Amino acid sequence: MGSRELVPVQREQLPSKQDRQGGKNMPIAHLRAVYRLEDVERRLEKIPRREHESLRATYERMIERGPERFQVKPAGLPSLEHLYDELPNFEEVLDDLKRQLALCEDSQDALEITPMLLLGPPGVGKTHFARQMAKLLGTGFGFVSMSSLTAGWVLSGASSQWKGARPGKVFETLVDGEYANPVMIVDEIDKAGGEQAYDPLGALYNLLEHDTAGNFMDEFVEVPIDASQVIWVATANDARIIPDPLLNRMNVYEIQRPDVDAARKIAAKLYRSIRADHDWGRRFDTEPGESVLDAMSELAPREMRRAWMTAFGNAKLDGRYSIDADDLPNLGGRRQSIGFGS
Repeated sequence: MGSRELVPVQREQLPSKQDRQGGKNMPIAHLRAVYRLEDVERRLEKIPRREHESLRATYERMIERGPERFQVKPAGLPSLEHLYDELPNFEEVLDDLKRQLALCEDSQDALEITPMLLLGPPGVGKTHFARQMAKLLGTGFGFVSMSSLTAGWVLSGASSQWKGARPGKVFETLVDGEYANPVMIVDEIDKAGGEQAYDPLGALYNLLEHDTAGNFMDEFVEVPIDASQVIWVATANDARIIPDPLLNRMNVYEIQRPDVDAARKIAAKLYRSIRADHDWGRRFDTEPGESVLDAMSELAPREMRRAWMTAFGNAKLDGRYSIDADDLPNLGGRRQSIGFGS
């Protein structure tokens, strides 16, 4: 499956160092075929009339949309400083990501990111990091929560012979999406369950290998799909449950909870973000107090937004625009959570 350039990219068209430092990282885009149109047409011709309406509709949609999707990468090495600041406990992952981005800087090479597993306790920001990485790279993303899966075909599709069968998540992200190299987030991979006959992780053995992923076969569609450019990010709490052959296909990073100083920085940044995102926020202090940040540092990053929203609400009910530690849920001992989020 070949690729061709959407716009020829000459060396002089790449952003200057000054532009890159200023954040002007317009992505370089090519078009890449993620399936062969003739394969789809051949399969469509073999379907008996008035049978397999769902499968027929899928093939017709593939023909209508065409096989080409954008394959994108940042033009030059993007600044990661905001991510280092926002996610200080992901320094090792960000360092590795920066090295891999540097390899394709100022070149015609496609973006190549080794599949990664973010391993750590709940609430440390693993899924948030994956979403931020997709935003940084300028590509789309797909999301699969393995804890909610009951069968392996959710990733790879189910045979059209089964009632209610449909394509899998990989097919949907590539064919229904806009990108040939989306970030695919496989959340809580260690919680995959289901019936013994269906291994929820089975499809990943081929998908995480570049060579075999280039001819991925969704069981519903039965047309080879080029998933070789997908950027895989898995999250887990416990690596002991994950089969070794899968672990060997990924870079494994152990993500710890932020230390006190890092947690304070995360909480302060989140306070400023919430304040800026709401019209009512401008009435509150521009920065939270030290005692409030001390209390917030006890929370996992996932819990901080809800805690801030509770504190904003409690302060407003008291007619104040300055948050006290007692406004936080279950920390000051005098307040109960009012139970709403952003």
